[in-house]
Amino acid sequence: MAKYIIGIDQSTQGTKALLFNEEGTLVQRTDLPHEQIVNDKGWVSHNPMEIYHNTIEVVKNLIKKAKVNRNEIVGVGISNQRETTIVWDKETGRSIDNAIVWQCSRATEICERLEKIEKAELVRQKTGMNLSPYFPAAKIWWLLEHVEGAKLKAEADKLYFGTMDSWLIYKLTKGAVYKTDYSNASRTQLFNIMELKWDEEVCELFGINPNNLAEVCDSNSNFGETDFEGFLDKAIPIHSVLGDSHGALFGQGCLEPGRIKTTYGTGSSIMMNIGEKPVLSTHGVVTSLAWGMNGKVNYVLEGNINYTGAVITWLKDDLKLIASPTETEQVAFEANSDDQLYLIPAFTGLGAPYWDSKATGTILGITRTTGRAEIVRAGLESIAYQITDVVKAMSKDSGIVIEELCVDGGPTGNKYLMQFQSDILQMAVQVPDSEELSGIGVAYAAGMALGVYDKTIFNKIKKIKFESKMDTNLRKKKYQGWLAAVQNILVKK
Repeated sequence: MAKYIIGIDQSTQGTKALLFNEEGTLVQRTDLPHEQIVNDKGWVSHNPMEIYHNTIEVVKNLIKKAKVNRNEIVGVGISNQRETTIVWDKETGRSIDNAIVWQCSRATEICERLEKIEKAELVRQKTGMNLSPYFPAAKIWWLLEHVEGAKLKAEADKLYFGTMDSWLIYKLTKGAVYKTDYSNASRTQLFNIMELKWDEEVCELFGINPNNLAEVCDSNSNFGETDFEGFLDKAIPIHSVLGDSHGALFGQGCLEPGRIKTTYGTGSSIMMNIGEKPVLSTHGVVTSLAWGMNGKVNYVLEGNINYTGAVITWLKDDLKLIASPTETEQVAFEANSDDQLYLIPAFTGLGAPYWDSKATGTILGITRTTGRAEIVRAGLESIAYQITDVVKAMSKDSGIVIEELCVDGGPTGNKYLMQFQSDILQMAVQVPDSEELSGIGVAYAAGMALGVYDKTIFNKIKKIKFESKMDTNLRKKKYQGWLAAVQNILVKK
């Protein structure tokens, strides 16, 4: 019999299902979008039940479309949008409210409370991350404070707290399993990355009982079995779980210290493998766990940017400057080369390496030559500039001269963006022949755990290389202009 592995990529904009054969070749893909719930305050939410139902549907559609024998599917891996936070009732299995999406900064005031009592550095030392409403810890506290009856239920141990992976595992196993993996746990701002456990002191700061948090497991362990609500004749193991960025790092084959990748999604995660010993950043990025596998963990430096691919969506849906994302490449090439426009997409503050949740976006440098093409190009370039800020910070923290950036995600198909990224970074940019590195990563991890694949599987991915071509003086001028523009919007503390 043939053997197939399913990779589920539950991302910010939608849910994908990918089917891989025993050679590691992607043979089919299906996806469904879900609603982006944004209120008049700019709060961003998702309906967790909609996402769960979509997960079931994309898998059903995948198998029907591929026309494979259901009994030949031997395992599944899950990658997920990481910091998006859900609280649900242990008894009913229902979420107490919509999930708070990672982009949402509604919990800013909660972080400010902890800063006032000088707990920010304690949190950073234990969790590796700067205190921020970006992470689930503050989001959980916000839900407990603002959802009627939630605090009382939490005190009575009647609630589960989790990220999308824990929610999907729980639902797919019909409530039998409440687990997470090291990569997702390390992104909650509740997990002690030095001692590899939920930190009681940090949990107490956020009003959370660590006993109510999910069991933390190796990323390639067995997370229970699912038959996708009876669609399969027999249940199969969920044999890998990774946060989407970690899945992409694994899928890129960045298994050794010094390897670095950027995922261009709605936002972006820049992640650098630093090996089995943690390094705490002093340059505005954070330290997390890459994964835990076979009893060992790898650490990463990571910087997260709220708006990268979402800038293109904004140009299309809100400004109506383009009809589709694919237009941006040609429009950018047509822009006036002498125009000095900078667009800073701080729609809900700035992430790494600035960490200013109160900063607001701006467009600087408008002249008489500025028009549609120049604004579109500035939007694309803002993506590359933000990523460059983070890569430079990582190089300083790690002491490693980074020579090559592996990239993935939909916007990497844009030749203007990839060339500009290489130019501003002054390094090679490697673009794989597949956009689906998060789903590939968890499928490969599950397949390796089940003995379907070995490490040679990473040779399946072919890459296109972009080399830096920009004049040195022009590069310096452009990047210094960007840094000056950012300083102009940062909120003075």
